[in-house]
Amino acid sequence: MKKVKAIAKIIALLITGLLQLHISCSAQAFDQIANNFNRYQREVVEEKIFVHTDKSTYLPGEIIWFKIYNVDANHHKPINLSKVVYIDVLDHEQNGVLQAKIAMKNGVGSGSLYIPVSLSSGNYKLRGYTNWMKNFSPDYYFEKTILVVNPLRTPEAKTPQTQVDYDVQFFPEGGNLISGIASKVAFKVTTPNGLGLEAYKGFIVNDHNDTVARFEPLKFGMGSFTFNPDMNSTYKAIIKTTTGNIIAKELPAINSRGYTMQLKENGGQLEVTVNVAGISSGEVYLFAHTRQVVKIAESVGISSGMASFTIDKAKLGEGISHITIFNNAKQPVCERLYFKRPKQQLFIEASADQAQYATRQKVNINIGTKGAAGSPLPANLSLSVFRIDTIQHADEGDIVNYLWLKSDLRGNIESPGYYFKNINTETDAALDNLMLTQGWRRFQWNNILNGKSAAFNFLPEYNDHLISARVTNTITGHPAEDILVYLSVPGKRVQLYASKSDSLGRLIFNTKQLFGPGEIIAQTNSERDSTFRIDVLSPFSEQYTKYNMPGINITPGMQKTLEEHSLAMQVQNIYAGNKIKQFYDPGVDSSGFFGKPYKTYLLDNYTRFTTMEEVLREYIREVNVVQSHKRYHIKVLNDKGFLDGDPLVMLDDVPVFNIDKVIAIDPLKVKKLEVIRDRYYYGPSVQEGILSYTTYKGDLGGVEMDPHAVVLDYEGLQLQREFYSPVYDTEEVVKSRIPDFRNLLFWQPNVNINTDGKGQLSFYTSDQTGKFIGLIQGLTPNGDAGSRYFTFGVK
Repeated sequence: MKKVKAIAKIIALLITGLLQLHISCSAQAFDQIANNFNRYQREVVEEKIFVHTDKSTYLPGEIIWFKIYNVDANHHKPINLSKVVYIDVLDHEQNGVLQAKIAMKNGVGSGSLYIPVSLSSGNYKLRGYTNWMKNFSPDYYFEKTILVVNPLRTPEAKTPQTQVDYDVQFFPEGGNLISGIASKVAFKVTTPNGLGLEAYKGFIVNDHNDTVARFEPLKFGMGSFTFNPDMNSTYKAIIKTTTGNIIAKELPAINSRGYTMQLKENGGQLEVTVNVAGISSGEVYLFAHTRQVVKIAESVGISSGMASFTIDKAKLGEGISHITIFNNAKQPVCERLYFKRPKQQLFIEASADQAQYATRQKVNINIGTKGAAGSPLPANLSLSVFRIDTIQHADEGDIVNYLWLKSDLRGNIESPGYYFKNINTETDAALDNLMLTQGWRRFQWNNILNGKSAAFNFLPEYNDHLISARVTNTITGHPAEDILVYLSVPGKRVQLYASKSDSLGRLIFNTKQLFGPGEIIAQTNSERDSTFRIDVLSPFSEQYTKYNMPGINITPGMQKTLEEHSLAMQVQNIYAGNKIKQFYDPGVDSSGFFGKPYKTYLLDNYTRFTTMEEVLREYIREVNVVQSHKRYHIKVLNDKGFLDGDPLVMLDDVPVFNIDKVIAIDPLKVKKLEVIRDRYYYGPSVQEGILSYTTYKGDLGGVEMDPHAVVLDYEGLQLQREFYSPVYDTEEVVKSRIPDFRNLLFWQPNVNINTDGKGQLSFYTSDQTGKFIGLIQGLTPNGDAGSRYFTFGVK
């Protein structure tokens, strides 16, 4: 009997040990997933860009005004990582018809784009992104559709379509269809114009043409149905549109083994059921994160082919959460998105002091910002006030629904504001359909699970604009390594940058306060390196989303409104053209990269010699001119003696490596000479002193450029345009006969509300009458977003 008890005790200890070992191994496996995910989250900082445009419909000759918000993708707080945001406007062929580089400070910036008369009527895609965001999918760039109507150009003839191509997609919940397991299947039908097909009837038929399921869309062409597939059957969907079109589409593949997941809401909890077929028992892991912040990590054993999780919704973050199921081998097997409605944290109050105004009358807008508890909050906002009519409507997308919804989803999200208005059972169901039709994002897990560090090809522009280039050997055609290249901006302000190529021939020039249009010159020291080609690369992204912009529909009823808009635009450009072309002074630092020179020579203060050799020999005490092998050389002298080699000589910022050309400079065209008499280290370059010549006109004084140099027109950071808003504060000005046909009454990209939560703005109405709408939106320092519309009339 004692032996039996002893054996039983040993067996019990073994079972307990095995269970503890199993639990320990499971915990270690799951901890590894969480640790790898957290490490990835720490390494990968992600940004979100939101662009507030003044309106969404434009005519050529008008200006697109915009404000940019850059926030941390995880917490939506303003982020000061990137100092440059790229804005481009794309046509249907993904060609950039308008482009700009916008300077950012503390996560905000603003700019404008003038619409040329060469643009044809149509929908265009305005998008915004940073250089750092180019490391990730273009699906997460900011994108917005704007309409350009050009009444001065005949619209392009539409190509007749013999057959309408609809995009039909099916999305099993969790990602898989398993034979014998009932699953929810979401569907989405999109028309060629990129919008959801609103009305149709669908049928799922098997290989015997028996109908096994029926479906209809709930909203925006999306919906869901429950389906229990059989491995021995094949299925396809038959869709009948209201116009009589018949669409056939095969369903996703049906597997005999694998995992499915189902999510159901039960009050304050989520019930997640995992069904397993054809796989031995074990454990499954549930991992949930909200914008890369881990919220839930649990494991459950599989029993009778099923495992269940109960999630407290309070543990999930607001907005979109990713819920992923892993198997025993730490492989992701199911995934779906879930949206938790955010609680409004920033409430904006904005209203005009009257409901109705006369023309050329002052409008006062009172603004208040407060939190959920009613306490005042500071905020950075932007405000647009414009007339609405048959072609100009209120924008459905605002910063709230963009940050919480659209920014975390791929592709076009039709009418995102719908999901935040009139919250009820239908909008909740439509929102869940939207989550289901986003598919499975398991591709993001590969590097995370393998513990690989993310590879980045684009650097964040943390200090200022980066200009990228590539240098190749013209003889071999291969990338040239370890080649020193200079990039200069000709002019009276010294702007010179140096970079040395890496093993792939890549160059990066970190510019400083490079504003406005001009020329840039890239060159090597042709006295040493003359067999290299330099290509300056475009900083604008060459990655594009697959979303096709919808076509435009100009109806006869819009003709009168278009005529009014066209007349107003032309009148404004005639009578106020000079006033809308005013730009703010960017306030750049005018000193050279070398700071304060050792000595500055103003040549007008000395005897004017006719040759540069005489100037250098007669009164530039820090240099000595010598000749060797019929070539001129300059030696810089300091307290320790002469430096080795020739100095870096710049003429209006452009390096001149041939000293014979320096001697040939006409001194009568030179205003000043700045001298650095010590060895100077500048980036990867080492200079034996510096001589910087500045001409009166900043045009190189007629000196010929090195034939190997690359000269390009280059647009730096955009100069900020002043918004023109006339002031009618006297009777004389009110009675002025100069017409004022502004449709956009007011644009203010920087409405800064202090801690008292109050602010006021004022402007004047124009000669245009009708209904006007104002949109004010923005962020608090903590990342709470808010928006508010208000209206008034003008008679």
